Amino acid sequence: MNIEKHRNYLTEHRNDIGFSSRYAQMQDQFIKIAQGEGAGELKEKIFKLNKMEKDLLDNFNTSKNNALLWQKTTMDLNGKSTCLTEDGRPLIAGDGLIPQIERFASKFKFAKLNINVINTVMGQMNDKAANATGNHYTFVVNDRLWNQINSTLGDWLKLWNSTPTVLYSKATQSMVKVENPIKVGGTFVSYEISGNTVSFIVDRALSKEYDKKAYGICLDMTPDMSTNEPAVAAFTLEGAEFVTSKYPGVGGIDGITSGIVSSPVAGSKLIVTGYSAIVAFAPWKSFIIEEV
Repeated sequence: MNIEKHRNYLTEHRNDIGFSSRYAQMQDQFIKIAQGEGAGELKEKIFKLNKMEKDLLDNFNTSKNNALLWQKTTMDLNGKSTCLTEDGRPLIAGDGLIPQIERFASKFKFAKLNINVINTVMGQMNDKAANATGNHYTFVVNDRLWNQINSTLGDWLKLWNSTPTVLYSKATQSMVKVENPIKVGGTFVSYEISGNTVSFIVDRALSKEYDKKAYGICLDMTPDMSTNEPAVAAFTLEGAEFVTSKYPGVGGIDGITSGIVSSPVAGSKLIVTGYSAIVAFAPWKSFIIEEV
Protein backbone atom coordinates (compact mmCIF):
# COMPACT_ATOMS: atom_id res chain seq x y z
CA MET A 1 0.00 0.00 0.00
CA ASN A 2 1.29 3.43 -0.94
CA ILE A 3 -0.40 6.39 0.73
CA GLU A 4 0.80 9.83 -0.33
CA LYS A 5 -0.65 13.31 -0.47
CA HIS A 6 -0.09 15.51 -3.50
CA ARG A 7 -1.15 19.14 -3.86
CA ASN A 8 -1.81 20.98 -7.09
CA TYR A 9 -3.48 24.25 -8.13
CA LEU A 10 -5.91 25.44 -10.76
CA THR A 11 -4.39 27.64 -13.44
CA GLU A 12 -6.15 30.42 -15.31
CA HIS A 13 -5.47 30.34 -19.04
CA ARG A 14 -6.21 33.59 -20.87
CA ASN A 15 -5.79 34.72 -24.45
CA ASP A 16 -6.71 38.08 -25.97
CA ILE A 17 -6.85 39.29 -29.55
CA GLY A 18 -7.13 42.97 -30.46
CA PHE A 19 -8.06 44.36 -33.86
CA SER A 20 -8.95 47.65 -35.53
CA SER A 21 -12.44 48.44 -36.79
CA ARG A 22 -11.07 48.43 -40.35
CA TYR A 23 -9.74 44.89 -39.95
CA ALA A 24 -13.12 43.80 -38.56
CA GLN A 25 -14.82 45.13 -41.69
CA MET A 26 -12.36 43.37 -44.00
CA GLN A 27 -11.89 39.98 -42.37
CA ASP A 28 -14.65 38.31 -44.45
CA GLN A 29 -13.59 39.89 -47.71
CA PHE A 30 -11.56 38.17 -50.38
CA ILE A 31 -8.39 39.92 -51.46
CA LYS A 32 -7.57 39.37 -55.08
CA ILE A 33 -4.00 39.82 -56.21
CA ALA A 34 -3.53 39.75 -59.96
CA GLN A 35 -0.19 38.68 -61.29
CA GLY A 36 0.79 38.85 -64.93
CA GLU A 37 1.95 35.49 -66.23
CA GLY A 38 2.57 34.16 -69.71
CA ALA A 39 1.48 36.22 -72.74
CA GLY A 40 -0.10 39.01 -70.77
CA GLU A 41 -2.64 36.71 -69.12
CA LEU A 42 -3.78 37.39 -65.58
CA LYS A 43 -3.96 34.59 -63.05
CA GLU A 44 -5.80 35.44 -59.88
CA LYS A 45 -4.73 34.21 -56.47
CA ILE A 46 -7.40 34.49 -53.77
CA PHE A 47 -6.52 34.99 -50.13
CA LYS A 48 -8.78 35.21 -47.10
CA LEU A 49 -7.99 36.72 -43.72
CA ASN A 50 -8.25 34.27 -40.84
CA LYS A 51 -11.27 34.55 -38.63
CA MET A 52 -10.26 36.22 -35.38
CA GLU A 53 -12.38 33.84 -33.34
CA LYS A 54 -10.61 30.85 -34.87
CA ASP A 55 -7.14 32.31 -34.24
CA LEU A 56 -8.10 33.13 -30.65
CA LEU A 57 -9.51 29.65 -29.99
CA ASP A 58 -6.46 27.96 -31.55
CA ASN A 59 -4.11 30.03 -29.39
CA PHE A 60 -6.14 29.31 -26.26
CA ASN A 61 -6.17 25.55 -26.86
CA THR A 62 -2.45 25.50 -27.66
CA SER A 63 -1.44 27.48 -24.59
CA LYS A 64 -3.73 25.40 -22.37
CA ASN A 65 -2.37 22.12 -23.75
CA ASN A 66 1.24 23.27 -23.30
CA ALA A 67 0.56 24.43 -19.75
CA LEU A 68 -1.18 21.20 -18.73
CA LEU A 69 1.80 19.30 -20.12
CA TRP A 70 4.90 21.34 -19.19
CA GLN A 71 3.98 24.05 -16.70
CA LYS A 72 5.73 24.20 -13.31
CA THR A 73 3.87 25.50 -10.30
CA THR A 74 4.44 29.00 -8.96
CA MET A 75 3.47 27.95 -5.42
CA ASP A 76 5.92 27.04 -2.65
CA LEU A 77 5.52 24.42 0.10
CA ASN A 78 3.63 26.91 2.30
CA GLY A 79 1.04 27.67 -0.39
CA LYS A 80 2.51 31.09 -1.21
CA SER A 81 3.07 32.25 -4.76
CA THR A 82 6.67 32.85 -5.79
CA CYS A 83 5.58 35.05 -8.73
CA LEU A 84 3.92 38.41 -8.18
CA THR A 85 2.71 41.15 -10.50
CA GLU A 86 4.10 44.67 -10.30
CA ASP A 87 1.27 45.68 -7.96
CA GLY A 88 1.86 42.66 -5.69
CA ARG A 89 -0.91 40.29 -6.85
CA PRO A 90 0.05 36.59 -6.70
CA LEU A 91 0.16 34.57 -9.92
CA ILE A 92 -1.21 31.12 -9.15
CA ALA A 93 -0.33 28.21 -11.44
CA GLY A 94 -0.22 24.46 -10.89
CA ASP A 95 2.11 21.72 -12.10
CA GLY A 96 1.61 20.19 -15.52
CA LEU A 97 1.67 16.46 -16.19
CA ILE A 98 5.39 16.08 -16.94
CA PRO A 99 6.67 17.95 -13.84
CA GLN A 100 4.42 15.72 -11.72
CA ILE A 101 5.67 12.43 -13.13
CA GLU A 102 9.33 13.52 -13.48
CA ARG A 103 9.74 13.30 -9.69
CA PHE A 104 8.81 9.60 -9.62
CA ALA A 105 9.16 8.16 -13.13
CA SER A 106 11.85 5.75 -14.21
CA LYS A 107 14.19 7.32 -16.77
CA PHE A 108 16.27 5.92 -19.59
CA LYS A 109 18.60 7.62 -22.10
CA PHE A 110 19.51 5.95 -25.38
CA ALA A 111 21.88 6.67 -28.24
CA LYS A 112 20.03 4.60 -30.85
CA LEU A 113 16.49 3.33 -30.56
CA ASN A 114 16.01 -0.41 -31.01
CA ILE A 115 13.47 -3.00 -29.96
CA ASN A 116 15.37 -3.70 -26.74
CA VAL A 117 14.77 -0.12 -25.57
CA ILE A 118 11.01 -0.51 -26.06
CA ASN A 119 11.10 -3.89 -24.30
CA THR A 120 12.97 -2.29 -21.37
CA VAL A 121 10.24 0.32 -21.03
CA MET A 122 7.53 -2.35 -21.17
CA GLY A 123 9.35 -4.54 -18.64
CA GLN A 124 9.75 -1.81 -16.05
CA MET A 125 6.17 -0.62 -16.56
CA ASN A 126 5.01 -4.21 -15.95
CA ASP A 127 6.97 -4.31 -12.68
CA LYS A 128 4.86 -1.39 -11.40
CA ALA A 129 1.54 -2.71 -12.71
CA ALA A 130 -0.97 -4.62 -10.60
CA ASN A 131 -1.16 -7.49 -13.11
CA ALA A 132 1.57 -9.23 -15.07
CA THR A 133 -0.47 -9.30 -18.29
CA GLY A 134 -3.39 -7.47 -19.85
CA ASN A 135 -1.92 -4.00 -19.33
CA HIS A 136 -2.31 -1.26 -21.93
CA TYR A 137 0.15 1.62 -21.74
CA THR A 138 0.08 4.99 -23.51
CA PHE A 139 3.33 6.30 -24.99
CA VAL A 140 3.21 10.05 -25.75
CA VAL A 141 6.12 10.93 -28.06
CA ASN A 142 7.52 13.80 -30.09
CA ASP A 143 7.93 13.74 -33.87
CA ARG A 144 11.52 12.53 -33.81
CA LEU A 145 10.77 9.58 -31.53
CA TRP A 146 7.62 8.77 -33.54
CA ASN A 147 9.70 8.44 -36.72
CA GLN A 148 12.33 6.34 -34.93
CA ILE A 149 9.66 4.01 -33.49
CA ASN A 150 8.16 3.37 -36.92
CA SER A 151 11.58 2.73 -38.45
CA THR A 152 12.55 0.41 -35.60
CA LEU A 153 9.34 -1.62 -35.70
CA GLY A 154 9.54 -1.82 -39.48
CA ASP A 155 13.05 -3.30 -39.27
CA TRP A 156 12.02 -5.60 -36.42
CA LEU A 157 9.04 -6.91 -38.41
CA LYS A 158 11.36 -8.14 -41.16
CA LEU A 159 12.88 -10.64 -38.74
CA TRP A 160 9.55 -12.43 -38.50
CA ASN A 161 9.37 -13.09 -42.27
CA SER A 162 5.62 -12.59 -41.96
CA THR A 163 5.13 -10.74 -45.26
CA PRO A 164 5.32 -12.83 -48.45
CA THR A 165 7.14 -11.47 -51.46
CA VAL A 166 4.03 -10.33 -53.36
CA LEU A 167 2.67 -6.93 -54.30
CA TYR A 168 -0.28 -6.07 -52.10
CA SER A 169 -2.50 -2.99 -52.07
CA LYS A 170 -3.53 -1.81 -48.61
CA ALA A 171 -6.03 0.56 -50.20
CA THR A 172 -8.04 -2.17 -52.00
CA GLN A 173 -7.10 -5.10 -49.72
CA SER A 174 -6.46 -7.26 -52.78
CA MET A 175 -3.78 -8.33 -55.20
CA VAL A 176 -3.10 -5.75 -57.89
CA LYS A 177 -1.41 -5.72 -61.25
CA VAL A 178 2.13 -4.45 -61.53
CA GLU A 179 1.16 -1.51 -63.72
CA ASN A 180 -1.31 -0.17 -61.15
CA PRO A 181 -0.19 2.25 -58.40
CA ILE A 182 0.79 0.46 -55.21
CA LYS A 183 0.74 1.83 -51.69
CA VAL A 184 3.46 0.22 -49.60
CA GLY A 185 4.64 0.59 -46.03
CA GLY A 186 2.68 0.95 -42.84
CA THR A 187 2.13 2.95 -39.68
CA PHE A 188 2.87 1.25 -36.38
CA VAL A 189 0.51 2.65 -33.75
CA SER A 190 0.95 -0.02 -31.08
CA TYR A 191 3.28 -2.81 -29.97
CA GLU A 192 2.51 -5.94 -27.96
CA ILE A 193 4.80 -8.26 -26.05
CA SER A 194 4.24 -10.77 -23.22
CA GLY A 195 0.51 -10.05 -23.09
CA ASN A 196 0.94 -6.29 -22.68
CA THR A 197 0.35 -3.53 -25.25
CA VAL A 198 1.65 0.00 -25.68
CA SER A 199 0.01 2.57 -27.97
CA PHE A 200 1.88 5.52 -29.46
CA ILE A 201 0.50 9.07 -29.60
CA VAL A 202 2.30 12.07 -31.13
CA ASP A 203 2.09 15.43 -29.33
CA ARG A 204 3.61 18.48 -31.02
CA ALA A 205 4.05 20.15 -27.64
CA LEU A 206 6.86 17.66 -26.97
CA SER A 207 8.38 18.42 -30.37
CA LYS A 208 8.54 22.13 -29.62
CA GLU A 209 10.43 21.49 -26.40
CA TYR A 210 12.62 18.69 -27.79
CA ASP A 211 13.12 19.47 -31.47
CA LYS A 212 16.65 18.05 -31.81
CA LYS A 213 16.32 14.76 -29.95
CA ALA A 214 13.77 12.04 -29.33
CA TYR A 215 11.64 12.28 -26.19
CA GLY A 216 8.64 10.38 -24.88
CA ILE A 217 6.69 9.54 -21.74
CA CYS A 218 4.99 6.20 -21.11
CA LEU A 219 1.96 6.15 -18.80
CA ASP A 220 -0.11 3.41 -17.26
CA MET A 221 -3.68 4.64 -17.79
CA THR A 222 -5.32 1.76 -15.89
CA PRO A 223 -7.97 3.10 -13.46
CA ASP A 224 -7.64 2.47 -9.73
CA MET A 225 -8.97 -1.02 -8.98
CA SER A 226 -10.67 -0.02 -5.71
CA THR A 227 -12.09 3.44 -6.48
CA ASN A 228 -12.19 3.26 -10.31
CA GLU A 229 -10.56 6.69 -10.48
CA PRO A 230 -8.65 7.38 -13.70
CA ALA A 231 -4.86 7.46 -13.68
CA VAL A 232 -4.89 11.03 -15.03
CA ALA A 233 -7.74 13.49 -14.56
CA ALA A 234 -8.46 17.12 -15.36
CA PHE A 235 -10.22 19.53 -13.00
CA THR A 236 -11.82 22.95 -13.37
CA LEU A 237 -14.23 25.34 -11.68
CA GLU A 238 -17.86 24.70 -12.53
CA GLY A 239 -18.88 27.03 -15.34
CA ALA A 240 -15.40 28.59 -15.59
CA GLU A 241 -13.68 26.12 -17.90
CA PHE A 242 -14.32 28.32 -20.96
CA VAL A 243 -15.50 31.94 -20.72
CA THR A 244 -15.60 34.40 -23.62
CA SER A 245 -15.76 38.19 -23.31
CA LYS A 246 -15.93 41.12 -25.74
CA TYR A 247 -14.48 44.60 -25.32
CA PRO A 248 -16.02 46.70 -28.13
CA GLY A 249 -14.54 50.00 -29.32
CA VAL A 250 -15.80 52.53 -31.84
CA GLY A 251 -17.70 50.67 -34.56
CA GLY A 252 -18.40 47.66 -32.34
CA ILE A 253 -17.04 44.15 -32.77
CA ASP A 254 -17.76 44.11 -36.52
CA GLY A 255 -16.47 47.66 -37.08
CA ILE A 256 -19.77 49.03 -38.45
CA THR A 257 -22.18 48.86 -35.50
CA SER A 258 -23.45 52.01 -33.79
CA GLY A 259 -24.19 52.13 -30.08
CA ILE A 260 -22.57 52.14 -26.67
CA VAL A 261 -18.86 51.27 -26.66
CA SER A 262 -16.35 50.45 -23.93
CA SER A 263 -13.42 52.30 -25.49
CA PRO A 264 -12.97 55.48 -27.57
CA VAL A 265 -10.42 53.63 -29.74
CA ALA A 266 -11.55 52.48 -33.20
CA GLY A 267 -10.79 48.89 -32.33
CA SER A 268 -12.04 46.03 -30.18
CA LYS A 269 -10.80 43.02 -28.26
CA LEU A 270 -11.96 39.43 -27.81
CA ILE A 271 -10.98 37.54 -24.66
CA VAL A 272 -11.08 33.83 -23.83
CA THR A 273 -10.26 32.58 -20.35
CA GLY A 274 -10.68 29.37 -18.41
CA TYR A 275 -9.49 27.47 -15.33
CA SER A 276 -8.02 23.98 -15.43
CA ALA A 277 -5.60 21.62 -13.72
CA ILE A 278 -4.29 18.14 -14.42
CA VAL A 279 -3.51 15.49 -11.82
CA ALA A 280 -1.52 12.26 -12.12
CA PHE A 281 -2.87 10.01 -9.36
CA ALA A 282 -0.09 7.42 -9.79
CA PRO A 283 2.93 9.35 -11.12
CA TRP A 284 5.34 6.52 -10.23
CA LYS A 285 3.62 4.27 -12.83
CA SER A 286 5.38 6.06 -15.68
CA PHE A 287 8.58 5.98 -17.71
CA ILE A 288 10.53 8.69 -19.55
CA ILE A 289 12.97 8.02 -22.37
CA GLU A 290 15.23 10.60 -23.98
CA GLU A 291 17.81 10.55 -26.74
CA VAL A 292 21.33 11.56 -25.72
